[in-house]
Amino acid sequence: MKHSEIKNKIIETASFLFYKNGYNSTGINEIISESGIAKATLYNHFKSKEDICLAYLKFKNTTFLKDIEAFCNSKEKGKPQILAIFDFLQLFFKDKDFNGCWCIKTVSEIPNDNEIIRNEIQKQKNLFIYLIATLITNNLENIEEEEKINSLARQIYLLYESAVSESHLHQQDWPIKETKNLCSQIIK
Repeated sequence: MKHSEIKNKIIETASFLFYKNGYNSTGINEIISESGIAKATLYNHFKSKEDICLAYLKFKNTTFLKDIEAFCNSKEKGKPQILAIFDFLQLFFKDKDFNGCWCIKTVSEIPNDNEIIRNEIQKQKNLFIYLIATLITNNLENIEEEEKINSLARQIYLLYESAVSESHLHQQDWPIKETKNLCSQIIK
C-alpha cells in the first residue's frame, strides 16, 4: 500500500472509532488493530494520539463542509438554500452512525489547556459560520451590512448546533424541525 493510502486508512479508522466511542475511550492499540497495521507504521505517520485527533477533525470537517455546501447549493435559490442546512442535518440524523457533533464530543474530552485541539475546533466552527454567512449573502437581498450578515450567521449557527446536540440527546428529530422553523422566522 502507498504511504498516502496507509495514512488515509489510519485517519478513516481513527475517525470512525473516535466518533463512535469517543477520543478518550479509543486507544492507540485499537486504532492499530482496526487499521491492520503495525505500531511502527502508525508512528511513521503520526507522532501522537493528538496528531491523529487533529487529522480526524480535519477529515470530518473537510467532508462536512464540502457535502453541506453542495447540498445547500443544490436547492432553490433564496431562503431554501439557507434552510437546507437543517435538511442536511435531518439526513445526517437519519444515518445509522449519527452520534452528535464530533467537535463538541472531542472538546468535551480534552483538558482545558489543550489549545491545539481547541483552536482546530474553533477554526472549524468559524468556517461553518462563514459558510452560513456566504449562504445569507448569496440568498437574502434585504441584508447587506456585513455586521448584520455575521450576526444572523452566528444565530443560525447556534440554532444548528443546538439541533445537533438536542437531536442526539433525545434520539429524535424534533429539535431539527423546530430549529428549522425558528430559522425560517429569523430570515423573513
